[in-house]
Amino acid sequence: MASTKPSLLITGISGSLGTSLLPLLEGFNVIGIDTRPPSESPFPIEFEKSDMGQESSCHQMAQILRETRAVGVVHLAFILDPIRMGILDRDRMWRINVAGTARVLEAIAEANRMGGRVAKLIHLSSVAVYGPDLQRPARENDALKAHTLTYALHKKDADLAVQIRARELGDCDVYILRPHIFAGPSVQNYMIDCVRGIAYGSGRLGKMLQRRGKRLPIILPLGRDYLRHQLQFVHVDDVARVIAWLLRRPKAQDQVTLLNVAGRADALTVEKCAKIVGTRIKRLPTAALCRQVVELGWKLGITSVPPDAFPYLIGSYTLDTSKLRSLLGSDYERVIQHTSEEALAGSAAASTSAAISHAEAASQPS
Repeated sequence: MASTKPSLLITGISGSLGTSLLPLLEGFNVIGIDTRPPSESPFPIEFEKSDMGQESSCHQMAQILRETRAVGVVHLAFILDPIRMGILDRDRMWRINVAGTARVLEAIAEANRMGGRVAKLIHLSSVAVYGPDLQRPARENDALKAHTLTYALHKKDADLAVQIRARELGDCDVYILRPHIFAGPSVQNYMIDCVRGIAYGSGRLGKMLQRRGKRLPIILPLGRDYLRHQLQFVHVDDVARVIAWLLRRPKAQDQVTLLNVAGRADALTVEKCAKIVGTRIKRLPTAALCRQVVELGWKLGITSVPPDAFPYLIGSYTLDTSKLRSLLGSDYERVIQHTSEEALAGSAAASTSAAISHAEAASQPS
């Protein structure tokens, strides 16, 4: 028997955000696509295996949208951490990240041209699109100055593609979310793991450090300014609540809505971040020397942080979230429940637990 609930297509359903979002979607018939199904779901969903890097995924998505009469699409599929995902080829990353986004757009456009009813697209962008060194909190209409980091460049290209092609989607509201660094116990990627000191590489040395529960230091050049650089974090559950709130929002006045997303309250200095998570800061004389250390750690498989992320590792970038606060109105604190500090502290507790587990496992006789 066909579901009477409105259908919703979610790409990247099995990632940390997808699994955080699922419990909030009981009012929808969820069709998830990914390379593997979610490990668990609070209610039955339909799952379709799909590779966003393949052209065939466009036809697959368009067919799903037409057949299910889906009312919305949430596009979460993206490669951030190449080592964790096992995808190191940059061309392959581009095909998934940028071409994959274009395929989502084409699938919606095709479905709606053929009588579909996709009325809402929520696309996940990133703070990284603004660049790694901002003089003030970024606003949604600021220029996108991402550079160097492959992930950031791909997020920028995908973000712009969604903006440019929004008109091709027919009567479909488009939301582009630009969240800051994800945090929370379930989150694992090299950006948050670097702050937590657990961005282990896949090489022999990286695995040895992980087994022993050793923490990697935050590498910074000398100078007080670097310690005062600011970051924000956003709990993955809060981002999930933003998406769920937008899915239930009535028709928007503007077709495209850009939204910065970060935790409540003040940004955190790098120095305070290190204290919250208990990670040691290692100071080196120059930025060039710091970069060499990061490059060496990557080559030796000690760390999962790619060298092209270096400007973001020592940078200072925050978001102005006043537009999100205004849009959510009285729901703001119900949706954004965590401050940046609380979100990071939750990640710290998870990394400490993981370190203890690794140490205990290593101490057991074989």
